[in-house]
Amino acid sequence: MDTAGGRGARSRRGTRSGAPRGRGKQKGAARSPSRGRIAGEGSSAVATLRAPRTDGAPARGGRSARRAHAARELPAGTAAGGAEALPAPRSKAPATRAPEAPRSVAAVPDGAVAAAAARRPPPASDALRLREVLSRLSLPREDVSEASKLVNKVVPHLVQAIRGKDSCFSSIEQQSAGSYYERVKISEPNEFDIMLVMPVTRIQLDESDDTGAYYYVSFKRSPKEKGWLKFLEEDGKLSAFKMLQALRDIIKQEVKNIKGVEVTVARKKAGSPAITLQIKNPPSEISVDIILTLEAQQSWPPSTRAGLKIEQWLGTKKRRDFRFRSIYLVAKQNKREKVLRGNTWRLSFSHIEKDMIKYHGNSRTCCESDGLKCCRKGCLKLLKFLLEQLKMKHPKELEKFCSYHVKTAFLHSCVMWPNDTDWHSGNLDHSFQQCLGFFVDCLQKSQLTHFFIPQYNLLSLEDKARHHFLSRKISQELNNGFPVFHENY
Repeated sequence: MDTAGGRGARSRRGTRSGAPRGRGKQKGAARSPSRGRIAGEGSSAVATLRAPRTDGAPARGGRSARRAHAARELPAGTAAGGAEALPAPRSKAPATRAPEAPRSVAAVPDGAVAAAAARRPPPASDALRLREVLSRLSLPREDVSEASKLVNKVVPHLVQAIRGKDSCFSSIEQQSAGSYYERVKISEPNEFDIMLVMPVTRIQLDESDDTGAYYYVSFKRSPKEKGWLKFLEEDGKLSAFKMLQALRDIIKQEVKNIKGVEVTVARKKAGSPAITLQIKNPPSEISVDIILTLEAQQSWPPSTRAGLKIEQWLGTKKRRDFRFRSIYLVAKQNKREKVLRGNTWRLSFSHIEKDMIKYHGNSRTCCESDGLKCCRKGCLKLLKFLLEQLKMKHPKELEKFCSYHVKTAFLHSCVMWPNDTDWHSGNLDHSFQQCLGFFVDCLQKSQLTHFFIPQYNLLSLEDKARHHFLSRKISQELNNGFPVFHENY
C-alpha cells in the first residue's frame, strides 16, 4: 500500500572505470562509493551488484508453500505479463550510463541507494536465467480462466446477498485489488483479493498513533441510516471489529446457499482485515480475501502530503488526479494501541497502486502494442518470487516479511529511475539488481518508507536482526547467480 522511496545519496550505475585496462582490472568495471559492496555490510557478507547489461535499444505470508509446485510445470519461452519474449543479449553491445536519480528523490526515505556499480559485468547466462525464471512464473491462460470463473460465480452472489441482509451494507460495491488484478501474480492463480467498498459521508478521522496510517473514524453528524448505530462504540467511534464480525456472519450463512461450488470460510486470523473464502478447485483450492473498505470522498489526511512523489515518473498531473480520488480505509487493528479494541481503520491505496502498476510508463506508450517494452513488471515478479523462495527456506526468520515490502521498494525504484529507457526489456538483469540494491539498502538501515505516507516506516526498528538476516541472504543470492530460483526446478 504506500509512500516515498529512499532518502539519501544517489548511486552511479554502469559507468566505465577511469582506470586503464589490464593488471587484473576488467573491462567495463564500474567505480562506486561502496566498491561493489552493499552499503552497511562487512567483508563477511558483501554482495556484488553486477554492472548493468545494455543489450538492445533503450527503452499475504503463509501461503508461499502452495505455489512452488505449480510454477514447476509452467511452460518456458513466454514473456511475463503477456509481453513479447525478451531478446537474447548481444555480446558486443556498448555500455551505457544510466541516468542519475532525479532531484525529487531528495525527499525519499533515509539512506543512500545501495551501490549498483560492479566489479565485473554479469555473464550472459545470468540474464538468460532470469528470463527463464520469468517465463516459468507466467500464468497459463487456461488456469487463470478456470480460477476467475469460480471466483466470479461466488463473489457476486455474496455481494447481492449481503446488500439485502443489512441496510448498512446495502450500498457496497465489489472492487478487485491485489497482484492478480495488477497482472503481477506469480506461480498459480490461487489467491484473489476483493474489496467490498462502502461509501460513507461526513466522517472525521483522528490518528490513533504517529504512523499517519491508522485512524479512528467517527461521524460528524448522526447518520441518517440508524443501522449504523449498532456499530458505534460508546465514544462514537466506528468499530471496525463489529462491522467485520457482522459481515463475516452474513457470509458464513450465505456460502451454504451457493450451488455447484464448495465454499467455506476460513478461521479468523488475529488482526487480519480479511474474511478469507476457500473455494474447492481440485486438486487444490482457491483463496479469496474479502476486505471490508470504507470510501470517503474528502481530502487525504495531512500525513500523505509529502508522499506519492511520482512527478518525474508519471507526471504532476497524474499525481494531482490520484490525490483527488476518494480515501479508502480498511478494517485493520492497530497493534500499537495501548488497549486493543479493534476499532481502528488503516488507509489503503490499493486502487491507486493498481493503476500505477498497470499504466507504469513515463511515456504514454510504454508496453503498448506500438510502444517500447519495459521490464518493470518482470522485476516486480522476480522480487516477489525471490522473497517467496527465501521465506520457504527460512520461514521463522522471515515470517514478518510480505510481498508488500518488495512492492513498496519497487515503487520507490520506479521513482528513482523514472524513464522508460531505464527499464528497457533487454536490461532485465541490470534493472532487477537496481531494485534489489535499493531494497537491501533499506533492510540494512531498517528504513522502508510507505510510498504514500512518508512518516510511516514499514520496517520496525525492533526487527533489525531480521532485516539484516534477509539482507545477507539476498547478498548471497546476488553473488552466486540466484541459486534459490532453481532449487525447485
